[in-house]
Amino acid sequence: MDIEEFVRKKLRENVPEEKIIEEGFKRVLEFKEDEEFSLKFIKAVLEEVKASEKILKIKDETLKNLLLYPRAGVKMGEAGVGSRGEGDFFVHREIARIIKSCKSRAIIDSEDQDDAGVVKAKGKYIVAAVDGTHSRLSEFPFIAGFHVARAALRDIYVMGAEGLALLSDIHLADDGDVGKIFDFTAGIATVSEATEVPLIGGSTLRVGGDMVLGERLVSSVTAIGSGDHITARRHAKEGDLILMTVGSGGGTICATAIYHGYFDVVYETLNVNFILDCQKLIRNSLTNKVHAMTDVTNGGIRGDAFEISKTAKVSLVFDYETLVKTVNKKVLKMLEELNIDFLGVSTGSLLIICPEDTAREIKRLIDVIEVGYVERGNKSYLIKDGKREELKPKFREAPYTPVKKVVDREPENFEEMKEKIRKACDEAIKKKEFVLNNLLKKRN
Repeated sequence: MDIEEFVRKKLRENVPEEKIIEEGFKRVLEFKEDEEFSLKFIKAVLEEVKASEKILKIKDETLKNLLLYPRAGVKMGEAGVGSRGEGDFFVHREIARIIKSCKSRAIIDSEDQDDAGVVKAKGKYIVAAVDGTHSRLSEFPFIAGFHVARAALRDIYVMGAEGLALLSDIHLADDGDVGKIFDFTAGIATVSEATEVPLIGGSTLRVGGDMVLGERLVSSVTAIGSGDHITARRHAKEGDLILMTVGSGGGTICATAIYHGYFDVVYETLNVNFILDCQKLIRNSLTNKVHAMTDVTNGGIRGDAFEISKTAKVSLVFDYETLVKTVNKKVLKMLEELNIDFLGVSTGSLLIICPEDTAREIKRLIDVIEVGYVERGNKSYLIKDGKREELKPKFREAPYTPVKKVVDREPENFEEMKEKIRKACDEAIKKKEFVLNNLLKKRN
């Protein structure tokens, strides 16, 4: 419960202050169970919010613009942000417009929509990636820590880099039990020790400081790596073969299992096979011959294939019958029983795009399945029952929990929504350029 948001919303609706205090007191009391503290707390929050709301009345328009954010009039859930579908991909491309990344130094940045960013230093590629903890695993911190650490490392390794270090960022709401921090860290440390990539530090804070009541855990893990060769998505070439390992999923599959009662499936996800396979490829110099790699996570193969085709300007063609074999049998059985499209969820397979002769070498070193090929074009396709159909993401990834099935609605006018989002992004860019120009003037 975000008390600051509650108070701010009520003030803007012109609700009388005494009513805000009365209702807010009851809400705080639900969590704090101390009447004297709860009353003092809600009054203090009201005092702070009233002071900050005076920003709306200041005459300095430049300062007001700096402090207030451009409103798109589109909510995160409405836009599908974080739901690994068409809406999410669009917003991330807009984010890339803001970030120019010092182009002279960035080898791979947000514009590439890749698994990690890359710069070069002293002849080496330095690779960095950050992954946020699966939002539905807040109550299961060890599993959350394990999978977010593994996900961050996957993003390093699929760029052809060896993992060097991990960093954790833990935000626990005000009423969260401290034991969650330890359990989450233990999950990260398990992956760290199993892959021999050290966890070297991080940050531990509360969600929203004093303002967010409850036990919600919001966190992320950053991974750093280095390598001599980069296997970015944009390097996929016509004539390449597509190989995939068997994936047993991560945070998404765990959430699916937990919220449908398939608890034994969680065991299937607790492995570091993906990273060990990548380490073998790198240490046997095979990634130097690979054109592109990725992990099947961004809305499943539907999302990843779409993004690779868009970035590399090629068509990926998959055979349905072999794709089925790339999903762990227990995981696939669960997905089929729940009527969840395995092509639209994160299965955690390693996807490799490489020339035919390299594919033969890889098959001798690790267990992979040849699932398709790359041809000229800019869309991805699925061959099923002898028919060729376009393989593309939906507005959101396949809904994999009861709640996600309820919220799985496409916007009535996505194009109108995109235009609003673009305008908000344009305003953010203007603000950035204004402040940046002033900083550069002072430096000169």
